[in-house]
Amino acid sequence: MNHLKTFTLIAVLTALFGGVGFMIGGANGMLIALVFAGGMNLFSYWNADKIVLRMYRAQMVDETHPDARIRTYVTDTLEMAQRAGMPRPRIAIIPNDQPNAFATGRNPSNAAVCATTGLLDMLTREEIRGVMAHELAHVKNRDTLTMTVTATLAGAISALANFALFFGGGDRERPGGIIGTLALMLLAPMAAGLVQMAISRSREYEADRVGAEIAQDPQALASALQKIEAYSKRIVNLTAERNPASGQLCISHPLAGRGADSRFSTHPHTGNRVRALMELGTKMGMTPRAAPAFLPTSAPGTSVPATGQAPRPRGPWG
Repeated sequence: MNHLKTFTLIAVLTALFGGVGFMIGGANGMLIALVFAGGMNLFSYWNADKIVLRMYRAQMVDETHPDARIRTYVTDTLEMAQRAGMPRPRIAIIPNDQPNAFATGRNPSNAAVCATTGLLDMLTREEIRGVMAHELAHVKNRDTLTMTVTATLAGAISALANFALFFGGGDRERPGGIIGTLALMLLAPMAAGLVQMAISRSREYEADRVGAEIAQDPQALASALQKIEAYSKRIVNLTAERNPASGQLCISHPLAGRGADSRFSTHPHTGNRVRALMELGTKMGMTPRAAPAFLPTSAPGTSVPATGQAPRPRGPWG
């Protein structure tokens, strides 16, 4: 179902591009915008992993690392990748107190999976396995390719809107005249962004499902997601704050909706993800575990008032 939803949304994005492109720039303008956006995203597709890893100061690790906790993290991740029939991924740690993880790379043969030191500190071994299985699922599902395609189309639509702004704003012969052109300039990029976010949410659900099967423990991932969300709200990730676009890579995003999947978030609401994972665990014959009793009042690297309330959010997500 998630694959069908993704393909449907990509078809909607393609149709939106075709319609908007023809109305604004005609066939030639539409082709120019597609080539321009495609070139930019092709460069990102081949180089994004290097850019992101350098941005987050990721450190590559292997089974010989002196820290036993990191050796276990590496060994478990490699064991799950082998079980899933995947090539050996590069494995990294990120020196950051906020618990999070992400995968990057243009295909399974050039993939890297990363976990922050905060995640390794705060989660149990089973929960870490669940999180890394989710990231391996992104690699296995080739979600980086899917998101590159959607980014190309969304970028092309934005390029067409800019084309209309600079070259076509006063064309009265265009359908809808000046008012129609202005409406397309404003609404087309917004619509493309919403579809792009919807595709991202569908890929997160699919990665949860496949990751739970790789780790063979949906409840561990469900527990990890709850802990990550609780701690993440109390610890500022300065790198992510300075580069908000990178937030969609992480397993948990600060823009999650409240009680429902927000149309303006790249990630589903954690509660919805947890429910889906618990239902999957039931189908797999697992006995439901008690909810994790963590609800931290403080966490490493942060200061929380004595009342237990989180500090005032900061940055573009606050």
